[in-house]
Amino acid sequence: MPVFRPVPSASPPPILEMRGITKIFPGVRALSDVNLSLRAGRVTALIGENGAGKSTLVKTMTGIYRPDGGDILIDGAPVSFTAPAAAEAAGITAIHQETVLFDELSVAENIFAGHAPTTRFGLLDRKTMVERAGALLRTLDAPFGPRARLKDLSIGQRHLVAVARALSVDARVIVMDEPTAALSQKEADELFVIVERLKAQDRAILFISHKFEEVFRIADDYAVFRDGRSVGAGSLADTDQAEIVHLMVGRPVEQTFPKIAVTPGEVVLEVEDYSHPTEFDGVGFHLRRGEILGLYGLVGAGRSELCQSLFGVTRPSRGRVRIKGRERVIRSPGDAIKAGLVYVPEERGRHGAVLAMPIADNITLASLAEISRNGILRPASEFALARRYAQRLDLRAASLSQPVGTLSGGNQQKVVISKWLATRPDIIILDEPSKGIDIGSKAAVHGFISELAAQGLAVIMISSELPEILGMSDRVLVMRDGRPVRLYDRDGLSAETLVRAATGNMDANAELAA
Repeated sequence: MPVFRPVPSASPPPILEMRGITKIFPGVRALSDVNLSLRAGRVTALIGENGAGKSTLVKTMTGIYRPDGGDILIDGAPVSFTAPAAAEAAGITAIHQETVLFDELSVAENIFAGHAPTTRFGLLDRKTMVERAGALLRTLDAPFGPRARLKDLSIGQRHLVAVARALSVDARVIVMDEPTAALSQKEADELFVIVERLKAQDRAILFISHKFEEVFRIADDYAVFRDGRSVGAGSLADTDQAEIVHLMVGRPVEQTFPKIAVTPGEVVLEVEDYSHPTEFDGVGFHLRRGEILGLYGLVGAGRSELCQSLFGVTRPSRGRVRIKGRERVIRSPGDAIKAGLVYVPEERGRHGAVLAMPIADNITLASLAEISRNGILRPASEFALARRYAQRLDLRAASLSQPVGTLSGGNQQKVVISKWLATRPDIIILDEPSKGIDIGSKAAVHGFISELAAQGLAVIMISSELPEILGMSDRVLVMRDGRPVRLYDRDGLSAETLVRAATGNMDANAELAA
């Protein structure tokens, strides 16, 4: 049942209102009579599962789409945007998860791209542009100047450039779409300081995130969408995470981490004194059939680098690896696959799948020998193999011919995992398996990870999300600065214990290693 609560009476009137917005595509009603209000000096969190209509609303708000019904009002007056430039001229701009900037241009050129100052002769006024860009960067305490090349900046610094660009057009409404997805915790903290400054300047901010800890930390108000409809709104002070999750999925989510109790079998992977010249040193652990081993640590701990080396992407400097009791020297991913070890990367869109290719082609990509005869691909075998694993993981798609890039994040992850399961491995490494996936899809991903372990697969799961690590792991190996710190059993393990271990603030007398 929808839940709408009034915002505090002391709140300012909305800068931007969207009333009864409807957007219809061929065969799909993406938005149906949705409402949203953004107020000066307040952050509104827009929350919903993938496919809830959040992106469509933002594109309507910023002039990319024109609504098929409803009204957009600024300061109470109806407006109509025929193009993104019209929305920007009205003071609405968006900062996306993947910042749309130009690597080879300077910071100043990126900030003023499309609206650079000109001389009275219509020529680019570079001096004024650099001066204005420098002034904007100083208001953000940016640690770089207007002449720096964008390609030399970190991801977090690029977000500062995007914020400066929004300020350069004097935006009154700023949309931040998953702004911390690619940021370290330190960079995210710095971004939140900027958000507080924008609030103090009476700008209205729409904040889109799947991370509830961020939502409750930075936002004042919330709006929840489900299946293209508004199902809840109000002040975050009057609600909690359980209610918002209920609104998102239409039912209580009692079990986000559906861990199946499994008695681990024989040891299938042994790693001893495994080291790399620059990334990690002295790592050792064992993994049993049916077990989920969580790898936890802060950014730079060396978890992904360790697992990429186990998969043959990089070469170790020393150490031993045994798979099913047999010592293995893995020089390439091909060697790892033959040994029964596969790796699902963190960046599934860049490294895990070919987004433009159909689902079937992606699932069978690592199993071409099995579905070929005399070097010729057998389409019937390819389809049968793809269908088998798509059904096993409950992949939601119109057909196996659908391009992977058109799927939700959760279903893209299922395609990548299906590709590796088709090789029939003994060990699967999952690097941030629920990154960028909404709460409902996370529960589904966790469910099939648990089912894989119950079916006898040995799982290594890298995650930066403490609830995921605690909810899914049988044991947890904590790493810091490339070194293993402690190995813990799940019984009685707390988030505080893991954080202390990851940050080097352990109380050895209060903690028991597994």
